[in-house]
Amino acid sequence: MTAIHEAPPAAATPPAPPTRAERRVLRKADRRRRFLRDRSLVLMTLPAIALVLVFNYAPMFGTVTAFQSYSIYAGFWHSPWTGLTTFQRLFNDPYFWHALENTLTLSLVQLVLFFPVPILLALLLNTVLSTKIRTFVQSVVYLPHFFSWVLAITIFQQMLGGAGALNQFLRAHDMSTWNIMTNPDTFKLLVTAQVVWKEAGWGIIVFLAALAAIDTQLYEAAAADGAGRWRRMWHITLPGIRSIVVLMLVLQLGNVLTIGFEQMLIQRFAVGRDASEVLDTYAYFYGVVNANFSLGAAASLFKGVLSLILILTANKVAHLFGEDGLYRR
Repeated sequence: MTAIHEAPPAAATPPAPPTRAERRVLRKADRRRRFLRDRSLVLMTLPAIALVLVFNYAPMFGTVTAFQSYSIYAGFWHSPWTGLTTFQRLFNDPYFWHALENTLTLSLVQLVLFFPVPILLALLLNTVLSTKIRTFVQSVVYLPHFFSWVLAITIFQQMLGGAGALNQFLRAHDMSTWNIMTNPDTFKLLVTAQVVWKEAGWGIIVFLAALAAIDTQLYEAAAADGAGRWRRMWHITLPGIRSIVVLMLVLQLGNVLTIGFEQMLIQRFAVGRDASEVLDTYAYFYGVVNANFSLGAAASLFKGVLSLILILTANKVAHLFGEDGLYRR
C-alpha cells in the first residue's frame, strides 16, 4: 500500500510593520480615543492649567530684566542690555550674602524641627481607633493652615508678646518678663514654631494617605507572630511610608530657599533686618521698593536656579538609595 505524504502547511507570512505614516495615524487615533474617554477629567484640569500658565509661566518672561538696566518707562523692549553686570553687583553686595545665609539657616532649622512633626502626627493619628476622635483631631490640626499669616502672628503676639498671656503670668508671679516676639536671638525658633503650628496639621494628609495604603494583613500576620506595637511600626509602618517620606524630603529641599515672605515681612520691624532678611525680602526691598528691578530679578533668578540644582541633587541621592524620588530612573 502506497503511503500518502501530505505536504506541510505553508508558514504564515508575518504582517509587515506599519510605516511611519501609519504609526502617526495610529497615535493620532489613540490620542483622540483617550481624549474622548477622559474629556471630563481634562476639562476639570483646564482652570488649574490656566492659573499655572498665568501666574507661573507668563511672569518668567520678566527674568530678562536681570540682564538689562530695566526702566519701567522704557519697558522690556527698549531697556539697554547689560549682560551679567547686574549679577556682578548682586554677588558683590554683602547684604545679599547675609540674606542667603539667613535663608539657609532658617531652612535648616525648619528642616530639622518641622519636617518630622507631620510624620509623627500621622503615626499618632493612625493609632487612634475611634473614627470620630480621629476626624475631630484632624479637623483641629488642619484649621490653622487656612489662617493668614497676619492672623497667625497676631495669635502668637497675644500669647508671647510683651503684653501677652505669658508675660502677664510672669508679672503676676513676680518673675522677669520675656518678650519673645522682639528677640532676634530666638527668631529662628520663633518662626519655626509658627510654621509647625500653622502647617504641621496640613502636612499630615500625604502621610495619612500613605499609611492607609499599607496592607493591614501585614500587621495581623506580625501580631500573630508575636510582634509588639513598636516592632510592627519599625518593620512595617516605616518601610511602608519610606518612599513618600523621601519624596516629601526631596520637595522640601527644593523649597529650601523659599522662606515665607509674608511671615518675614510682618515681623521684620519687630526683630530687625539682620535677623529677618531672607532672599525674598531682599528681592522685594532692594528690587521693588528701591525701583531697582534688575537687581531684584537677578536675586530671584539666582534663587530659582539654585533651587533647581538642589532638588535635582536631592533626587539623585534618592535614586542612589534605591528610592524613586520625583521620578523613576
